[in-house]
Amino acid sequence: MEENKSIKSHKIVLSNRKAGSFTGILDVISFDISEILLETEQGMLHVKGNDLHVNRLNLEKGEVDIEGSIDAFSYSQIPTSLKKGESFLGKIFK
Repeated sequence: MEENKSIKSHKIVLSNRKAGSFTGILDVISFDISEILLETEQGMLHVKGNDLHVNRLNLEKGEVDIEGSIDAFSYSQIPTSLKKGESFLGKIFK
Protein backbone atom coordinates (compact mmCIF):
# COMPACT_ATOMS: atom_id res chain seq x y z
CA MET A 1 0.00 0.00 0.00
CA GLU A 2 1.44 3.37 -1.00
CA GLU A 3 1.46 6.13 1.61
CA ASN A 4 -0.13 9.40 0.47
CA LYS A 5 1.94 12.32 1.70
CA SER A 6 0.52 15.73 0.98
CA ILE A 7 3.04 18.49 0.50
CA LYS A 8 2.18 21.58 2.49
CA SER A 9 2.87 25.02 1.10
CA HIS A 10 5.86 26.66 2.81
CA LYS A 11 5.42 30.33 3.61
CA ILE A 12 7.05 32.85 5.95
CA VAL A 13 5.30 36.02 7.11
CA LEU A 14 7.59 38.33 9.09
CA SER A 15 6.30 41.42 10.91
CA ASN A 16 8.84 44.11 11.83
CA ARG A 17 11.51 41.46 12.54
CA LYS A 18 9.68 40.79 15.83
CA ALA A 19 7.12 38.12 14.93
CA GLY A 20 7.02 35.39 12.31
CA SER A 21 4.39 32.93 11.11
CA PHE A 22 5.58 29.84 9.24
CA THR A 23 3.66 27.21 7.28
CA GLY A 24 4.89 23.99 5.68
CA ILE A 25 6.64 22.97 8.91
CA LEU A 26 7.24 19.26 9.38
CA ASP A 27 9.01 19.33 12.76
CA VAL A 28 10.74 21.54 15.31
CA ILE A 29 14.23 20.09 15.69
CA SER A 30 15.54 22.44 18.39
CA PHE A 31 14.95 25.85 19.88
CA ASP A 32 16.47 28.23 22.40
CA ILE A 33 16.55 32.00 22.85
CA SER A 34 19.12 32.54 20.06
CA GLU A 35 18.21 29.93 17.42
CA ILE A 36 15.26 27.88 16.23
CA LEU A 37 15.77 24.94 13.84
CA LEU A 38 12.71 23.91 11.84
CA GLU A 39 12.31 21.06 9.35
CA THR A 40 10.26 22.39 6.42
CA GLU A 41 9.05 21.07 3.08
CA GLN A 42 11.94 23.03 1.53
CA GLY A 43 14.75 21.85 3.85
CA MET A 44 16.04 22.78 7.28
CA LEU A 45 15.30 26.40 8.27
CA HIS A 46 17.58 28.10 10.82
CA VAL A 47 16.07 31.19 12.45
CA LYS A 48 18.64 33.24 14.36
CA GLY A 49 18.09 36.16 16.69
CA ASN A 50 17.70 37.16 20.32
CA ASP A 51 15.04 36.36 22.90
CA LEU A 52 13.29 33.95 20.49
CA HIS A 53 10.16 32.11 21.65
CA VAL A 54 7.86 29.59 19.98
CA ASN A 55 4.39 30.96 20.72
CA ARG A 56 2.22 28.53 18.76
CA LEU A 57 2.98 25.12 17.32
CA ASN A 58 0.55 23.00 15.30
CA LEU A 59 2.40 20.21 13.50
CA GLU A 60 -0.85 18.69 12.19
CA LYS A 61 -1.37 21.86 10.15
CA GLY A 62 2.39 22.49 9.77
CA GLU A 63 2.25 25.91 11.43
CA VAL A 64 4.61 27.69 13.84
CA ASP A 65 4.53 31.24 15.23
CA ILE A 66 7.63 32.75 16.81
CA GLU A 67 8.46 36.05 18.54
CA GLY A 68 11.69 37.80 19.39
CA SER A 69 14.35 39.86 17.66
CA ILE A 70 14.82 37.99 14.36
CA ASP A 71 18.23 38.58 12.72
CA ALA A 72 18.55 35.92 10.00
CA PHE A 73 17.02 32.97 8.15
CA SER A 74 19.02 30.30 6.34
CA TYR A 75 18.16 26.99 4.68
CA SER A 76 20.10 23.74 4.47
CA GLN A 77 19.33 20.17 3.43
CA ILE A 78 17.48 17.76 5.73
CA PRO A 79 19.93 15.28 7.30
CA THR A 80 19.19 11.66 6.34
CA SER A 81 19.18 10.66 10.03
CA LEU A 82 16.14 12.89 10.56
CA LYS A 83 14.34 11.55 7.49
CA LYS A 84 14.45 7.96 8.76
CA GLY A 85 14.41 8.55 12.51
CA GLU A 86 11.75 9.57 14.92
CA SER A 87 10.92 13.25 15.29
CA PHE A 88 12.60 15.32 17.99
CA LEU A 89 9.30 16.10 19.72
CA GLY A 90 8.24 12.47 19.34
CA LYS A 91 11.31 11.41 21.32
CA ILE A 92 10.62 13.94 24.05
CA PHE A 93 6.95 13.04 24.55
CA LYS A 94 7.30 9.22 24.54
